[in-house]
Amino acid sequence: MRIGELATRTGVSVRSLRYYEEQGLLASERSPSGQRRYEARAVDRVHRIQQLYRAGLPSRSIRELLPCVATGEASEELLIWLAGERDRIDRQIDDLKDTRNRLDDIISTAATALHTGQPCEAS
Repeated sequence: MRIGELATRTGVSVRSLRYYEEQGLLASERSPSGQRRYEARAVDRVHRIQQLYRAGLPSRSIRELLPCVATGEASEELLIWLAGERDRIDRQIDDLKDTRNRLDDIISTAATALHTGQPCEAS
């Protein structure tokens, strides 16, 4: 498939797909006219890349991780690194939950002030 079709099927911009290639995350063949051509399995690979980016991994780390995902084989160092990344994500989740709880408190305080006509005071 051509790059535009891959972009449409994955919801990822053409620019991002080109970036993935530059970073060694995605490969394409070139047609005689120079157009990029992707195999059907590129759709799953792009989805996996997106998922890893959303988890906060940089392209360098994703490049190292993708072969393990494809083969199911991992080194001890990779497993240690992955556990560290999971712990980092858990800390981010905890921080987001704390932020949400603080926001809930602010919303509650503001709603009370709105209904009582009292000034909004931080708690």
